[in-house]
Amino acid sequence: MTMDLNKRVLDNFKQSIETSTLAMDTLHEPITLASERITHALVNGKKILACGNGGSAGDAQHFSSEMLNRFETERPGLPAIALTTDSSTLTSIANDYHFDEVFSKQILALGQPGDVLLLITTSGRSINMLRALESAHQRDMSCIVLNGRDGGEIASSLAGGDIEIRAQGPSTARIQEVHIIIIHCLCDLIDYQLLGRD
Repeated sequence: MTMDLNKRVLDNFKQSIETSTLAMDTLHEPITLASERITHALVNGKKILACGNGGSAGDAQHFSSEMLNRFETERPGLPAIALTTDSSTLTSIANDYHFDEVFSKQILALGQPGDVLLLITTSGRSINMLRALESAHQRDMSCIVLNGRDGGEIASSLAGGDIEIRAQGPSTARIQEVHIIIIHCLCDLIDYQLLGRD
């Protein structure tokens, strides 16, 4: 039994490395573009709104915390809001309207032209993510989508200026692992562009 468990651990690491290597080879350009888009917004006094479901909700909060506090370098906090954290707002919207609207109603209330929506999904199929994207377009916001698999309905709903960073992987777990690397790359590049030093 222990040998089987050890093999599964090694297989997980190998799959993660293979998925990350593929992402490294194919996603560096959209990651760079996304970092430039976010940095431009921040320099111009705009904010970042982030959302996702489940593990991707955790990723949205992770990104927001790295912006509001700091990443690896001391700097003033940067304006980023995870739309996944206010349980009263989330449950009231889900109860009074529908779960499909839990992010879109927040975006319509908080989003301003020139703000950036960081939308995180492993499948591109969640209706509330699609509604969030539509609401960001209504508010004239830039949209950056961390996506997965075949991109789902989200991929076909992107506007001309949107940036999609799609991780290909054999499972949701592998896609989420790549999304974390992408988030850390974004944080690093944003700090580098703002501070000009390592």
